[in-house]
Amino acid sequence: MARNKAATAAESQSTPPAAARKPTTRAFHGETLADDYAWLRVPNWREVMRDPALLGGEVRQYLEAENAHAEGWLAPLNELKQKLVAEMRGRIKEDDSTVPARDGAYAYFVRYREGGQHPLICRQPAAGGADELLIDGDALAKGRAYFQLGGGRHAPDHRLLAWSADEAGSEYFNIRVRDLASMHDMADLVPDSTGGVVWAADAQSFYYVRLDEEHRPTRVYRHRLGTPVADDALVYEEPDKGFFINISELQAGAYAAISGGDHETSEVHLLDLADPDARPRLVAARETGVRYDVEHHPLLDGEPTLIVHTNADGAEDFKIMTAPLANPERAAWRELIPHRPGTLVLDVTLFREWLVRLERHEGLPRIVVRRLADGDEHTIAFAEEAYSLGTIAGYEFETDSLRFSYSSMTTPAEVWDYDMRTRERVLRKRQEVPSGHNPADYVTRRIFAKAHDGETVPISILHRRETPIDGSALFLLYGYGAYGHAMPAAFSTNRLSLVDRGFVYAIAHIRGGTEKGWRWYREGKLAHKENTFRDFIAAAEHLIAERFTARGRIVAHGGSAGGLLMGAVANMRPDLFAGIVAEVPFVDALNTMLDDTLPLTPPEWPEWGNPITDPEAFRRIRGYSPYDNVKAQDYPAMLVLAGLTDPRVTYWEPAKWVARLRATKTDDRPLLLRTNMDAGHGGAAGRFDRLEEVALGYVFALRVTGIA
Repeated sequence: MARNKAATAAESQSTPPAAARKPTTRAFHGETLADDYAWLRVPNWREVMRDPALLGGEVRQYLEAENAHAEGWLAPLNELKQKLVAEMRGRIKEDDSTVPARDGAYAYFVRYREGGQHPLICRQPAAGGADELLIDGDALAKGRAYFQLGGGRHAPDHRLLAWSADEAGSEYFNIRVRDLASMHDMADLVPDSTGGVVWAADAQSFYYVRLDEEHRPTRVYRHRLGTPVADDALVYEEPDKGFFINISELQAGAYAAISGGDHETSEVHLLDLADPDARPRLVAARETGVRYDVEHHPLLDGEPTLIVHTNADGAEDFKIMTAPLANPERAAWRELIPHRPGTLVLDVTLFREWLVRLERHEGLPRIVVRRLADGDEHTIAFAEEAYSLGTIAGYEFETDSLRFSYSSMTTPAEVWDYDMRTRERVLRKRQEVPSGHNPADYVTRRIFAKAHDGETVPISILHRRETPIDGSALFLLYGYGAYGHAMPAAFSTNRLSLVDRGFVYAIAHIRGGTEKGWRWYREGKLAHKENTFRDFIAAAEHLIAERFTARGRIVAHGGSAGGLLMGAVANMRPDLFAGIVAEVPFVDALNTMLDDTLPLTPPEWPEWGNPITDPEAFRRIRGYSPYDNVKAQDYPAMLVLAGLTDPRVTYWEPAKWVARLRATKTDDRPLLLRTNMDAGHGGAAGRFDRLEEVALGYVFALRVTGIA
């Protein structure tokens, strides 16, 4: 297809910025690291995360120059971008709402208004009556460059609601308390939290997690209403910098769990919510490599009992055990549901008469319902080749009703209420696509690619029924492959804008996730990390061999740890791809893992290795870190998206990577860096503003494959 003349002219007039080279060197384990672009990390980066306006000088000038260059290249595609945004917005039911979840006298839900960007937290009386608007996200966001509602949690007596918001994109959430009678916020304001709260039973205080000076969730506090935040009681402090903590209310409502852990070890403490001065009580002391979480049953087999979901005793894919609440230490755990290799127990939901587990078997999720009285079990599963399934947490413990969600790459999301006693299911909500969607127009498939070592890599595929599978189709291949996160084969209205233009869309379920059990994760981390990259390359090669597409017609897409994947495969096999979209990419892996002052570094060492103390980990990470392996070769066209206030992948990682790529690569293909100067890891917070960023990636993919 002939190139758009206006686009060609605009590209030729836009000169890519060149970052200054300021050589620095550091020595580790007898080896020298040279870094010409370390200066892009400003000394006051912590302050910048709180207030982006504090970034100044040469770094701001460089980022703004890169933004101007990207905008110049993309400008001729603006009409197409706005068309895509309109398409994607047309598939969103603007006045949508969630299914109300009952809690005693009220049922709580979230809705959006027509044209609204942000969620509205609402409730309705269970006995009937008018809906009440509790929190108006649109009103709160008005006039702000960034606003993300962190959610809300009502007090046990329904008189108050604690809600939180991030106002800079840096994931520092301020907690406020609203009096639901007057609909006014009280004077209480808790800063620097993770956003969630657990109320004490008397509704006079709540527990929350505060971020420390290094943006790490390490302390649990109790705030009593009407008292100064400075007087909040420190309830628990985690001494290990590698352990992050969170607090959650257990399903029965009597206890909160303070859960701490890294990527391989965990530990839980309980708080009695009926005790206004509760102190944490240890369940079982941490053991390296042992992960566990708990639920509480007030009376199981005659005594208060904990249900323990754990990988203890070599149960790699997890099992379920019980422990007496009075004596929950490890020696007292007893097996309830044994370990079954290859069947990964993902999550457990507990009710008075039922235990529900979400598990993944042969790569597909299923729900198993167990009656506690006699152990009788039955399964909820679906027949499509690839799909997404999940349980939806509610407020009630004494119920026979289970709520779950289902979708596939062709089937819009559905919410079902399932009666565990009668096994009847009721459809409560089906995702509406206002502009229209016929699942029969699309095909979803699951195929397997053979990896370098003989493993088979699942690939979930979506395309229009009439798209020719003869090697001519354009292709977008998505991958992540880290932290044990499985990528669901779920429905997305956005990707239809590519698929309807002839693209085949696929997710490569590569090692580093848990699609094939915990082993699949273990074989994609630490010393086995390169399996992740080689699996993705094997998936691309298999798709070419099976004539889904052809070499040079694939756009690869990944974000965060999936951005590391993008950088690695760009270095290893640039010939496979027409383009790469890397969102908030973790590409300066070695320097980040060498810096224990960064927010995520210590808890990440079990995932990547600790190059500070371990020479082998240093050499291994150096061998694949994208920034450290940029070489003088041709690269695909690249679009790199970053967030200035991102505490997870700091802005300078993608900035340094692009600077080194531009100074080193031998081709003249587009290399674009666009930094959102008002947002962090998740990009724009508004649901329609986010579409602008999605559309950027899509117009880039369409342009570099010759459609636009």
